[in-house]
Amino acid sequence: MREEQVILVNEKDEQIGLMPKMEAHEKAVLHRAFSVFVFNDKNELMLQQRAAHKYHSPLLWTNTCCSHQRNGETNIEAGTRRLQEEMGFVCDIEEVTSFIYKAPFDNGLTEHELDHILIGYYNKEPKINSDEVESYKWMPLEAVKNDIEQHPLMYTEWFKIIFKNYYSFINK
Repeated sequence: MREEQVILVNEKDEQIGLMPKMEAHEKAVLHRAFSVFVFNDKNELMLQQRAAHKYHSPLLWTNTCCSHQRNGETNIEAGTRRLQEEMGFVCDIEEVTSFIYKAPFDNGLTEHELDHILIGYYNKEPKINSDEVESYKWMPLEAVKNDIEQHPLMYTEWFKIIFKNYYSFINK
């Protein structure tokens, strides 16, 4: 099986090439990504706990799903695809903002992403893919914010950055 490619971008989100995902993370090259936040009618956020075998941030809690767009795929198409692959459902999603972050990991890899934040609404329980997701839970945003402050090591780096700098975009 061929390794997944990520879309290399400049700071204006203009595509400048493709690179194998692991190589991009080894070289800390800026690439396109997305983070999906799904809420229910109670304004609770669906969090996922990353699977234990993930190559970075295993067993950490994060937003509903996240990944990288494929070449030729829109942000919405990518978010919809990944929701289905990881969480077993689809819902309408919309893009609310984007930002650039860089986060090195203990294993020598670095996330350097232009991350598009996507928001959706869903009221049923997911059918999680155990290859991708260890567990999930619904939490009110304020409870998530407080838990991140009290237990920051339990959450992914990008999720903490989004909560710190882009809270107004996800708190509808």
